[in-house]
Amino acid sequence: MNRDLYKVLGVSQTASDEDIKKAYRQLVKTLHPDLHPGDEAKANRFKEVSVAFDILGDPEKRQRYDRGEIDAEGNERAPFGAGGFEQGGFGARHAGAQGDPFDDILSGIFGGTRTRRRTGPVKGRDLRYSVEIAFEDAVTGARRRMTMADGRSLEVDIPAGVSDGQTLRLKSQGQPSPTGGPPGDALLKVEVRPSEIWTREGDDLRMTQAVPLKTAVLGGKLDVRTPSGTVTLKVPPGSNTGSVLRLKNKGVQKPSGPGNLYVRLEIVLDDPGDEALREFLKDRSGA
Repeated sequence: MNRDLYKVLGVSQTASDEDIKKAYRQLVKTLHPDLHPGDEAKANRFKEVSVAFDILGDPEKRQRYDRGEIDAEGNERAPFGAGGFEQGGFGARHAGAQGDPFDDILSGIFGGTRTRRRTGPVKGRDLRYSVEIAFEDAVTGARRRMTMADGRSLEVDIPAGVSDGQTLRLKSQGQPSPTGGPPGDALLKVEVRPSEIWTREGDDLRMTQAVPLKTAVLGGKLDVRTPSGTVTLKVPPGSNTGSVLRLKNKGVQKPSGPGNLYVRLEIVLDDPGDEALREFLKDRSGA
C-alpha cells in the first residue's frame, strides 16, 4: 500500500502525538458508519482513518512506519534484497495444501530438492481496530455493541479499569483460516474519552463539587454524581473551598478492589446579590 497515512489523517509528518489524536477524533465524529448507514464511500474512508490511527497513534508502530519497516496496513516489509517473501505477502497467501508455488520454480533454478514449508492448518489473520469508549465504561466496565472500521458489529466486554491505549483481544473474531485452522482474533486498541466531571489517578477518581455557603458553614448533605450513579455526600460543618472528602469504593470498579472518589469542595453563593448577606458581612468587617 503506497498511500501516505499522514495525509489520510490530514496532518504533517512532524505532527505531535496529541495533534494526531485530535485529527483522528475529529474525523471519527464526521465519518462514523452509524452516522452514515449505507454510505460505502464514508465507510471506506472511516476504515482508512482507523487503520492510519492504529499505526500513527502507536509511537512504536509510527517509528517503524517512518523507517519503512511496515506498510500502510501495518504489514511487515521484507528487507530489500533479502531472501524469502514478505510476511503476509504473495508467497504466504498462496501457500496451501499444494505447497508454495514458488518451491518448484526455485528448485528448478538452483537445482536439487527444496524443503517445503509445513502445510498444516494455520490460524486466521488477526484484525486490528481502534475504538473509543466512554470514561464511565472504562471505570465501571460494560458490554457494548460497537461498529468497527470495516462495518462489522461486535459485542465487546469492556473490563472495569481498562486504560487509554490498552488493547482488548476478542477471541476468534478475526479473519477465518484459509487452511481450516482456527479463526484469528480481533485486537481493539482502546481510546478512553476524557470526562468533563472526573479525572483518573490509578484506581482513584477526583472531581470538584460546588457547595452552597450555608451547607459549607453549617454542614449538610449534597447529591454527588459518580460514574455508577448519584450518591449522597455528608459535608461536615466548617468546610471550606479546597476541602477534600472521600467517597469510599466509588472509584474504578476493579474486581481486585475498587478505588475511591475524592471530592474537592468549591463554595458558591446561591445569590451573590443577597442583601442580608451583604449587611451581615459589613457588620462583621466593621465597615
